[in-house]
Amino acid sequence: MMEGTRDSLESDGSGNEQPPVPTGPTGRTAAWKALGGRYALLPLRLFLGVTFSYAGLDKLADRHYLAGRGDLQSFYSQTLAAKPHSPVGALLEPALHAPTFFALLIAFGELAVGLGTLFGLWGRLAALGGGLLSLTLFLTVSYNVTPFYLGNDLPYLMGWTAMLLAGTPYLSVDGYLAKRAGRDRARGLSEDAVRRRTVVDGSIAAVALGGAGLLLGSLTATFIRKKATPSAAGTGAPPTATGGSKVSVAAADVPVGGSATVTDPATGDAVYIVQPKAGQYAGLSAICTHAGCTVDPPKGGQLSCPCHGSRFDAATGAVLTGPAVRPLPRYAVTKDGDRLDLGPQQS
Repeated sequence: MMEGTRDSLESDGSGNEQPPVPTGPTGRTAAWKALGGRYALLPLRLFLGVTFSYAGLDKLADRHYLAGRGDLQSFYSQTLAAKPHSPVGALLEPALHAPTFFALLIAFGELAVGLGTLFGLWGRLAALGGGLLSLTLFLTVSYNVTPFYLGNDLPYLMGWTAMLLAGTPYLSVDGYLAKRAGRDRARGLSEDAVRRRTVVDGSIAAVALGGAGLLLGSLTATFIRKKATPSAAGTGAPPTATGGSKVSVAAADVPVGGSATVTDPATGDAVYIVQPKAGQYAGLSAICTHAGCTVDPPKGGQLSCPCHGSRFDAATGAVLTGPAVRPLPRYAVTKDGDRLDLGPQQS
């Protein structure tokens, strides 16, 4: 009886026995359903793999990402802006002390996770890494997004959870190694020998893929990334603080349609001094009112948040596009000779 039951099962070559698929119209329907079930997570796997590979390379190619505290779009500045609003803000302190190390760790981590997922190599380990990255971003960048479904890191975390449960058994290096292990068992190799061969070959593939990713990331950072331009935080002489807490900047450093960056001495937040029209000056907080990210300098009459896409009017700070609902806080700016003095927050 047990032998007959055994013979009624078929093997897919990976050691997992599958029931035979009946023939005929009903059998073809069942076959399509089985095929759909087998590859149901393939679109999610491709999306996550491509997205995280692109995200890692995009960071390495971004001239602002490693620019340091002088650039409001850098990893350091974004982490500093997220720290007061994060439930794990205290844990971000090491990243502020060694921003270059942690910035590169995240960028190359995303690239490694993406490539591992795309090629299906150690798929569950890659999914675990992707889940940890998404959880970190959720707790720092998008934790305070309201309503929660507007933040994109939580859906990524759920996607990685599905990949962690399912692994990458099909159209993958993991699947190839599993099928070969099944053939090795059928040839009579011992379980220890099969496991050792799988681990060694998987490690060789991981080293090769990791080396390719490291080379690709290094080439991207070397030949594509450009140095940050001074316009990201104003040009010319840096802003100065005089008279205790008085902050000023040279008027020549604030072109029409442009900005210079100063710091609110009361809060430590970055502030853009802008000149939307000739002779018209204003100060706008650089901290997005949605989730606390640092908005980009004005361009085309707008201030854009790189985290969730909110846009603000560069003259008034009014919300042009959500998810933000509150305008950017405004500051008084007065001209004193050839300098612009930052006044108190008005709204």
